[in-house]
Amino acid sequence: MTDFDRIEKAIEFLRQNFKNQPDLDEVARQVHLSPFHFQRLFTNWAGVSPKKFVQFISIEYAKGLLKQNLSLSDTSFETGLSGTSRLHDLFISIEGMTPGDFKKGGEALHIQYSFAETFFGDIIIGSTQKGICHLAFVKDQKDGIEDLHQSFPNATLVQKTDLIQQNDLKFFTGDWNDLEKIKLNLKATPFQLKVWQSLLRIPMGNISSYAAIAGDIKNPQAMRAVGTAIGSNPVAFLIPCHRVIRSSGIIGEYHWGSNRKTAILGWEASTTVSSEN
Repeated sequence: MTDFDRIEKAIEFLRQNFKNQPDLDEVARQVHLSPFHFQRLFTNWAGVSPKKFVQFISIEYAKGLLKQNLSLSDTSFETGLSGTSRLHDLFISIEGMTPGDFKKGGEALHIQYSFAETFFGDIIIGSTQKGICHLAFVKDQKDGIEDLHQSFPNATLVQKTDLIQQNDLKFFTGDWNDLEKIKLNLKATPFQLKVWQSLLRIPMGNISSYAAIAGDIKNPQAMRAVGTAIGSNPVAFLIPCHRVIRSSGIIGEYHWGSNRKTAILGWEASTTVSSEN
């Protein structure tokens, strides 16, 4: 059995048996490895530990149940968790919110949003009292509002421009002097926050790689997980996921289009050179 065969078999076992919350020893036996060697092999291939992988599967399943209006206790039972306290801990560690908050879909949030023109296309920007919670490039205002609604299905949405939006829009002009003053209000896992904080450390006009970001957050084997976190960035441009390319030099994919990514990188590079002359 090759390493790939072992990983494939382990993932299939975890997907089929996550409700039993299998421990490391049980999964390792399925692929005929010691727990130590299986843990290292799985983490190298998947970018996360077997335990974390089970948590990801479990929480996605639980989120589906909560969307169907199951109670927290029934969701805990159906997901294979011992009680609502474990469900609560799982949501806090992975989603950065309680299962009750997830079920409400942002019910308590009051989000103000507006549209603006930038060098790279029209955007929708949403904010709470704490900071920017959503920023995306849009082709159509109707689609932009629908995308915002899907991210916060039960929040109160009001079309209005506020000072937080105005202050952060200046970064689209190339003024990155007050980067530390960006106000964001994001729901994220601790791992996602580490990745996004690393992105904010990439200077304007510079680029990085998935491997470099993984190294910066002291988790060099987690390149796949880093890629997933970068792809889930809810705030275009302000969290500069566009500055990450493949180690081979290929620009790579971008949630809002690879052509837009190339244009932004070119503009940032030329703006940086101009400011130095």
